[in-house]
Amino acid sequence: MEYRRTQIQGGTYFFTVVTYNRHPILCYPDNIQLLREAFAYAMKRYPFIIDAIVILPDHLHCIWTLPEGDGDFSTRWRLIKSYFSRKCERKYQGQISKSRQKKQEKAIWQRRFWEHFIRDEQDFINHVDYIHYNPVHHGLVKAVKDWQYSSFDRYVKQEMYDRDWGISENITFDDNIGKE
Repeated sequence: MEYRRTQIQGGTYFFTVVTYNRHPILCYPDNIQLLREAFAYAMKRYPFIIDAIVILPDHLHCIWTLPEGDGDFSTRWRLIKSYFSRKCERKYQGQISKSRQKKQEKAIWQRRFWEHFIRDEQDFINHVDYIHYNPVHHGLVKAVKDWQYSSFDRYVKQEMYDRDWGISENITFDDNIGKE
């Protein structure tokens, strides 16, 4: 069975993108900078808005809104992933799986990504909460405010979250929120 992606022009999407074999490469400061450059590279060619994002050691989640008349998120992810892979100079870059050696692909990213079309405002809020709470969920920090690689601070500055959001409670999410 062939997987078919839903592409709604001007839509808002939640994405999960995972590193190859979940290698924890994304939170090195130089790789964070490289990832920023990769996003800027793609956004310059194919504009979009990053509504929310979190970068964890082995995966990232984000919400994008595409321009009206444009539903092509796949090209944007291809540009981001290929830019990052080409420029990455870490030791793990040389870890090439046998199945990928023939094509000379670098084993940086899993080939696919997961996307979810954001249906309404509540769906958007649920996924933004999921994104920002994810470092706590994975045990990387005890408080959302302590994870530096997310859009949480931007949301606090816009007064959409209290700085201590999620500290005094264990937040759980419906099973259909943020599949990884």
